[in-house]
Amino acid sequence: MPDRPVPLTVLAVCGLGMGTSLILRMTCETVLQRLGVEARVDNTDLSTAKSQSPDVLVGQGMHMDDLAGVATVNVVVHDFVDDQALEQRLRPALEEAGWL
Repeated sequence: MPDRPVPLTVLAVCGLGMGTSLILRMTCETVLQRLGVEARVDNTDLSTAKSQSPDVLVGQGMHMDDLAGVATVNVVVHDFVDDQALEQRLRPALEEAGWL
């Protein structure tokens, strides 16, 4: 199993990088803490995300084509406050990368 970057860098992205990405960031922090993953979670807008190099990128499906190749792991979310749904998507993505 490959070593997981510590802390894992996670980027929560929305179109404008304001309220929605902040809510998603807080949801990600909750899920990662529950999974026992040490992570630094930031939030930003779509344009800024393209110049970043996170380990994990979390955002709406409509933005993921624009963000292809930015992160090792991309996770699509449909509800930014549903931590259970995010965990159901994030856990297998981290397992597949060998980080969980």
